[in-house]
Amino acid sequence: MIDPAHSRIGFSVRHAMVTTVRGAFTEFESRLYFDGLDPARSWAEIALNTASVDTGVEQRDAHLMGRDFLDAAGHPRMTFKSTDVQLAGKDVYRMTGDLTIRDVTRPVVLELTYIGHVTDPFGYQRVGFDGTTTINRSEWGLTYSAKLAEGGAMVSEKVRLQFDIAAIRTAPTG
Repeated sequence: MIDPAHSRIGFSVRHAMVTTVRGAFTEFESRLYFDGLDPARSWAEIALNTASVDTGVEQRDAHLMGRDFLDAAGHPRMTFKSTDVQLAGKDVYRMTGDLTIRDVTRPVVLELTYIGHVTDPFGYQRVGFDGTTTINRSEWGLTYSAKLAEGGAMVSEKVRLQFDIAAIRTAPTG
């Protein structure tokens, strides 16, 4: 399972064409299986609480939770379920899966870098991954389209999703 205290599931998006807004989802559930010898046997399922979006600005978070974007009241969960995992290079994996936002499911491909694994002082086996993908938000019905006087978009269509994952394999023994 993903260790929420040591992981971040975040995003970044261009705002007003000149700056980047970053945020994360602070509440999520997961089930993972990683097989380093046979990556095709690996899989992941993640469910995010859409009302847990946090950009550090309360007014912006409320807008993101509203109907213009995530519609957290009507769609309280965003999910990812892998469909395929392949070794793409040394310590790099390509995970294909279905991303569901606002009841729209579309395929995405994550590039995941294996950071390593350890047994911590408490006996937990941990593994780390960093991953990214970029999506076009309008393909999931996130079509807010305020325009700037200069002709650009207030919020970019492209959203970069970032996964900084520390997963716990087993509970400590003894």
